[in-house]
Amino acid sequence: MARDEAAPPAPARRAPFANREFGLRVASALVLGAAVLGSLMIGGWAFAAVWLIAGVVGAAEWLAMTRSEPLLPLLGLTGATLSGVLAAVLLGAPLWVPLLILLAGSLGLFALGHGPGRRKPIWGLVGGAVVALVPTLLRIDPAIGVVGPAWMFAVVWSTDSVAYFTGRLIGGPKLMPRVSPKKTWSGALGGLAAGVVGGTATLLVARGQGWDALPGLTPALVAALSGLASVLSMGGDLVESALKRRYGVKDSGRSIPGHGGVMDRLDGFFAVALLAGLCLAAQRLLTA
Repeated sequence: MARDEAAPPAPARRAPFANREFGLRVASALVLGAAVLGSLMIGGWAFAAVWLIAGVVGAAEWLAMTRSEPLLPLLGLTGATLSGVLAAVLLGAPLWVPLLILLAGSLGLFALGHGPGRRKPIWGLVGGAVVALVPTLLRIDPAIGVVGPAWMFAVVWSTDSVAYFTGRLIGGPKLMPRVSPKKTWSGALGGLAAGVVGGTATLLVARGQGWDALPGLTPALVAALSGLASVLSMGGDLVESALKRRYGVKDSGRSIPGHGGVMDRLDGFFAVALLAGLCLAAQRLLTA
């Protein structure tokens, strides 16, 4: 009787993080995180400039992804509008001034755009305005200061990082396979827990250091808001994945090694910034 041939050895299981893309992702995150936190501590025009650049680059990626034409004039008007709005805010202009600049820019984009999709550039301007304005408005508010943007960063970064690592290590059922095949329920639950802990801890540590920002918020309310923001952050990620599928692109751009584009990096942050902006507007109305 012939001896059975030895079965070929099973291929070695590759470590989930042992690749060049992961190394680029970590390096980029460290560099960007240091730049953002450094500008946060400086405040003023330096902090605003970081978010203006992010808003303009994100809008440029949106224009390119949606194939809006004419690209350069649309991008130029978008950048000029965002710059004007941010300058008006920092210089303390009345509310109607930045609103008027934003309206004029939107009308100009609509007039410049070609074809049936001529409204799409306006959404790039709106998204860029949320990204550029909300962190700046929180930072210059005397009752919020450093703590507001720091809370946003803590929630978004904790959610994103822990969801990524948890999903890779544990795996399991997919969250929304038709939209984003790699995202899992284990990653989402891990990200949610991390977002709640990160957001709540940020405010408690700030208060422990004497930064009495938002004294009316109890730890329980901060935890609830952090949980909501974490869910919105993951939702923003999924919405952007759906948009990329809609327009047939893998990444929104190539400006951040290992991450893709600014939209890829700030999709969750945009959703949390929108929540923070609405909370800030509600606070202003209640205290007016």
